[in-house]
Amino acid sequence: MKPTIRRLSELGEDEKGRLMRRSLDQIFDPALWASVRSLYEDVAAAGDGALCAALQRFDGVEARADDLRVPDAELDGAGAALPSELRDALDSMVAALRAYNERVLRDADWSEEIAPGVIVGERARPIASAAIYVPCGKGSFPSVMAHLGVPAAVARVPRVVVLCPPLRSTGRVDPAYLYIAAQLGLREVWRVNGPSGIAAAALGSASIPRVRKIVGPGSPAVTVAQLLAAEHGVTTNMLQGPSESLIIADDSADPVLLACDLLTEAEHGSDSAATLLTWSDALAAAVADAVEPRLVALPQGQREHAAAALSDLGGILMCRDEAEACTFANEYAVEHLQIATADPHATLSRIDYAAEILIGQHTPMAAANFTIGVPNTLPSGGYAAVSSGITARTFLATSSTAELSAHGLASVGPAARVIAEYERFPAHAGALRERGL
Repeated sequence: MKPTIRRLSELGEDEKGRLMRRSLDQIFDPALWASVRSLYEDVAAAGDGALCAALQRFDGVEARADDLRVPDAELDGAGAALPSELRDALDSMVAALRAYNERVLRDADWSEEIAPGVIVGERARPIASAAIYVPCGKGSFPSVMAHLGVPAAVARVPRVVVLCPPLRSTGRVDPAYLYIAAQLGLREVWRVNGPSGIAAAALGSASIPRVRKIVGPGSPAVTVAQLLAAEHGVTTNMLQGPSESLIIADDSADPVLLACDLLTEAEHGSDSAATLLTWSDALAAAVADAVEPRLVALPQGQREHAAAALSDLGGILMCRDEAEACTFANEYAVEHLQIATADPHATLSRIDYAAEILIGQHTPMAAANFTIGVPNTLPSGGYAAVSSGITARTFLATSSTAELSAHGLASVGPAARVIAEYERFPAHAGALRERGL
């Protein structure tokens, strides 16, 4: 079970296009959109009853409408169910995320005089409400709760709704999720199926309030549900689908560590993509050899996921040189990018688009996903070229500000009047002429 090795120069346009599209073919499948749209229709028609039906149908969990919200006592008591070592680790993750997101907000409000008498700036305020979706299906992901919840809390969003599928084994929300939510003061936690819960947050139901923004990673169905929310005036971040990673490496890199880091994102799911870009045949062979025993040693579920992620949409791509690898990486615009070259900062200077860039082999994805403090909920499917990860900035609405003195208006007004006249806006031009411009 070795990763597929292909030469980039030998890929046909169809094959290269398939790698570039990766998860997008699944996400934009018309049948999937029709299916998720039907869940919206169910929620619009039956409200909380539709949420209970979806929990039974998709998650195998029975629930009553009055039992969808996690009680305060369960939230506050969740920490007692966790080992102290895990609580300490979760606390350290939350602390790192707080530090990062507080720094993100430090310059959110600014004002500067860019010319005599012309003062401009930005004024940022938290959005009124948001829903964060924390998946629970292929596994439990308290890190996602923290990586979404901390930015929302730091941004001081007045109302945050947390949507979580329950554990199949207990029918309840993972206590690690609840421990973090309680630490952050997030009291509205709902155990719901992913797509139907997102539909409820977009539409509003008897229990779940309508929000203005919904974010969170998940399956293609979860992603489609967030995209459909736009039809109801609710925004999301583009596009948090199946996990994907690229590693750019030369023969200075440790092949065993490369093998381990390739498997990090590959184990997320069979719809993931994990790819090594290198121009060293010797390194490619050594990495393939190192992956094989570690892949075989994974539990069956993760082994199947990783094998698919390293063969179907990923594996090892041989490039002519570093320039070709960086050109491919910029076009690919990956979710997670690691640079493992002799001069990683020189390589970094050639990278324009990646949602996350990890520099050197001392900065593995396994750490970034949890405790460094950088976001782990990131755009995938090439959307890193136009979008960014979830931080406190995600939960802000920003107003531009401007203030002109009489001198400032005199300096910018005449040009504004000329443009207004060219664009045939006589009221614009008249407002400026009235001021003597």
